[in-house]
Amino acid sequence: MKKLILLALISIFVFDVNSQRRRGSQSSTTQPKNDKLSISALKLRNVGPAFLSGRIADIAIHPDNNNVWYVATGSSGVWKTENSGTTYTPIFDNESTYTTGCVTIDPNDPSVIWLGTGENVGGRHVAYGDGVFKSENGGKSWKNMGLRKSEHISKIIVHPDNSDVIWVASQGPLWSPGGERGLYKSNDGGKNWRKVLGGGEWTGVTDILIDPRNPDRLYAATWQRHRTVAALMGGGPESGLHRSEDGGETWSELKSGLPGSNKGKIGIAISPQKPDVIYAAIELERTKGAVYKSIDRGSSWKKMSNTVSGATGPHYYQELYTSPHKFDRLYLMNVRILTSEDGGKTFNQLQEIDKHSDNHSIAFRENDPNYLLVGTDAGIYESFDLAKTWKYHKNLPITQFYKVAVNNAYPFYHIFGGTQDNGSAGGPSRTDERQGIRNAHWYKILGADGHQTATDPVFNDIVYGEFQQGVLHRVDLKTGEAVLIQPQPREGEKYERWNWDSPILVSPHQPSRLYFASQRVWKSENRGDSWEPISGDLTRNEERIDLPIMGRRHGWDNSWDVKAMSNYNTITSISESPVREGVIYAGTDDGIIQVTTNSGESWKKIPVTKLGLPARTFINDIKADNFDANTVYVSLDNHKEGDFDPYLYKSTDLGETWTSISSNLPKRNLVWRLVQDHVAKNLMFCATETAIYVTINGGSSWSKVPGSPTISFRDIAIQKRENDLVGASFGRGFYVLDDYSALREMSTENLSKEGKLFNTRDALWYIPKSTIGNTGGDYYFAQNPDFGAVFTYHLSESYPSMKSSRVKKEKEMIKKGQQIPGIDWDAIEKEGREETTKIYIVIKNLEGEIINKISAPKSKGLNRVAWNLRHSSATAINPDRLPRSGGRGGWYNSGILASPGNYTATLVKESEGVSTELDDPISFNVVDLERSTLDGMGYEEYSLHADNVLNTQNRQSVLMDMLNETMNMVKAMRLSLSRSESTNNELSSRLFGLEEELNQLSKKVYGNSAKSQIGVKNDPTVSSYIGNAYRGLTSTYGPTGQHKQSINIASSMLDKLYVELDAISSNLPNLKVELDKMNAPLIIGANN
Repeated sequence: MKKLILLALISIFVFDVNSQRRRGSQSSTTQPKNDKLSISALKLRNVGPAFLSGRIADIAIHPDNNNVWYVATGSSGVWKTENSGTTYTPIFDNESTYTTGCVTIDPNDPSVIWLGTGENVGGRHVAYGDGVFKSENGGKSWKNMGLRKSEHISKIIVHPDNSDVIWVASQGPLWSPGGERGLYKSNDGGKNWRKVLGGGEWTGVTDILIDPRNPDRLYAATWQRHRTVAALMGGGPESGLHRSEDGGETWSELKSGLPGSNKGKIGIAISPQKPDVIYAAIELERTKGAVYKSIDRGSSWKKMSNTVSGATGPHYYQELYTSPHKFDRLYLMNVRILTSEDGGKTFNQLQEIDKHSDNHSIAFRENDPNYLLVGTDAGIYESFDLAKTWKYHKNLPITQFYKVAVNNAYPFYHIFGGTQDNGSAGGPSRTDERQGIRNAHWYKILGADGHQTATDPVFNDIVYGEFQQGVLHRVDLKTGEAVLIQPQPREGEKYERWNWDSPILVSPHQPSRLYFASQRVWKSENRGDSWEPISGDLTRNEERIDLPIMGRRHGWDNSWDVKAMSNYNTITSISESPVREGVIYAGTDDGIIQVTTNSGESWKKIPVTKLGLPARTFINDIKADNFDANTVYVSLDNHKEGDFDPYLYKSTDLGETWTSISSNLPKRNLVWRLVQDHVAKNLMFCATETAIYVTINGGSSWSKVPGSPTISFRDIAIQKRENDLVGASFGRGFYVLDDYSALREMSTENLSKEGKLFNTRDALWYIPKSTIGNTGGDYYFAQNPDFGAVFTYHLSESYPSMKSSRVKKEKEMIKKGQQIPGIDWDAIEKEGREETTKIYIVIKNLEGEIINKISAPKSKGLNRVAWNLRHSSATAINPDRLPRSGGRGGWYNSGILASPGNYTATLVKESEGVSTELDDPISFNVVDLERSTLDGMGYEEYSLHADNVLNTQNRQSVLMDMLNETMNMVKAMRLSLSRSESTNNELSSRLFGLEEELNQLSKKVYGNSAKSQIGVKNDPTVSSYIGNAYRGLTSTYGPTGQHKQSINIASSMLDKLYVELDAISSNLPNLKVELDKMNAPLIIGANN
């Protein structure tokens, strides 16, 4: 079906809606007095994807059930599977942190799970943890057991015979000295902890082993390291190997045969076959390294080879595993797993065809020597043939996105972002499929590490994306081609210092104009084909190696590692005022804000000390105000100095003075990004380390947006057409807050009304489809938003039932020690038949006719409900089969499609049979997507066919009701005759014949029941013709000639059946007279 007929189109434009609120109208924005905004109905919706997955930190397999795994992820919490990965369930979503380093199952009680939080790698992007957690019920609930200043925990061991004894290896803070670092031991199940091994303020413990024969014999690897924004010192003189013979109470350093130079990250492993044999993979200076072996429990060591984890750097890998199935077989975690069959003398790369790189963990099955379970930067891989082939688990939605951008594709815009180690990807915000968003809807646009993306506001198929360190591309989604457009230094210039995540900006004034930044700002007027710098070096321009690390300057002969990290002294964020062209801001990673008001001819330097912050505070984001050219917002971050407070500032004078607007944002919660609404200037969102927050009063107070687990949101963006907020989480993919526009109307006045219905966006008119084939439980779907028109409303009151009010009162009286009232039997009886207060959204068309009445939630606060774009049911109601709700069956949403066009919606309360409008109507549109290849029927023709189908259905219902009544009467007469005092064979025969005639009539309506039982085809019946005709109402194309023909045939058949039934029914009065003459038993209703 295409557009409405011309008359309906004209009526849309002439319809007088002066008495109604138009979509987009704005109410007073006086802030509510309560600092906590009630936005429970506005929930973030996860859209995936899962086809890229994300980084795995550790995997623990249940000792008694190989199908049960606990998966600790780098930045996605903990997941559990009870079916070897067919399905996964997140089990750590609501705790204080989302980042984990290790997971351990208590060998004495597998329902007890120990979790170390904070990743066990030294990467530039890792998050800080919150200590040790314990679950005593298989992950259903968790308790923090302390060591909250550890920040990074890499290993936990539970004593094999005593669950009260636990050892925890804490790497300690990555960015700052001190904290709880070292090896900690508890003798009381984690209630108390003692540090039993460690070094100075930069040294923790990265790995521990326990001798399977003697639980008092432990081995530990200490690790001295410090990362700054500028560099990583990955080792030091306090890194080394240690052994304890008394359960960790005392330790001996193991030196014989080991290098005496600075050591970095060390991975250790013990042979299951010969536990006297210990292996160690040791990082040495400047990311070199070697593998060592001891055959005497670490007393002496032999260098086996110069093997070390490479690529990103040893700090990122170095986990060493021994095979439980073969002596001297080793697995060294690396960009590609290195494996040795001779105890470390020689290593070969494990066969990893069709498998992602960057490996962090491996698990085995004791009963299967060919089984490997590997955790990578792209999720979980499984091999059943010792790495010849790999199975990828594509149902773990834990992708780590750095940034997000959205285009204007219609009807469903697409979301783009760059990921940690999984390239850049794009996909739809929703689909027209019933099941939701599949992995197949997503697509890669670039490889490597993906970072900031940007979209072209004119061409939806043009996307800008980049590899790490500013390798910028312009991608044409139609061809899939990526054109390298990274600016290059001019002849004689030094190299460009690109941030790992270099900022790109499409000018709000000219879609072909791009800004990109290294240590200087670049501008292109032709979508990146050519560039010109519009600034000099806007940073401190320092030699990074000369800067202090571990508290002082260090020389060349040290464990330096700056390969897989940002350059330093780079620009991290740029923004141009949408109000005044040429006002451009830039922020750096070394604590400088720069602003130009003349398109880069001159720049003003603003050190962050002017904001009262430490001199090198990292600038995560700068946003120019959408309404005032002099106003700017800056999100800052000092966690790389050990300061986890949220910093969010505003300036109204081009950076001369600053005011903090972080207000009530939680402490220990970094601020990554801020976006401002394009309609209401005081409505803003900020992305933080644990959640997204919203303010409707310009930052005076913030409220958490519900719907996501504890997760880091590194970026957010607004899709203006849809009024959607889109968030890039660093561990759970993308989230969408669908149509947040109600927040613009959340004034004190509106929220104080008994009921307030907020404006809504257009509803899209189509039939959700299904295109998938066979799936299985491991097939991943992300959720679509509710289909149809979605209404958001606020109720300032609750509507408790009589029973709930009584029970509440009685509980309060009992709590106060008061005597509750005696039983009121009349009141109790009334409770049982009470019709509680109901809330509806009443939908009307242009003529004021009610199209549907949507039953809606009645909770106090914010609520949401959707209309599925259908009329209410108009099918016949049988008084003998009323719905349990007491006759409300006519209001449920199962009618025919409503037409595209303009509608109104009204918030209505119904109490004791009386309906009251709580707010003025709002106006909204139902929009035809007009995607059909063939022109369908006009809606007038659709409506006429619908009336014909409904009338025919009703005629069939009446016929069958009459037939059933007649049949019941005939059966009653036969029963009455059988109980009479005399016999009348003629009358009995006539009644028998009538019953048989009625059965034949029923067969003409429904078919032969015996045939139906075994699947033999019936000849066409009234019901089959009506069913076929009804199919003409199940698509937007509308009824075909066949559908119309079917309803005509059904109507004709009914005409004949009515005649036949009337003929049969006309015999009943005379038969009743004969029964009366025989003094047969009375038949109730026979005289009607």
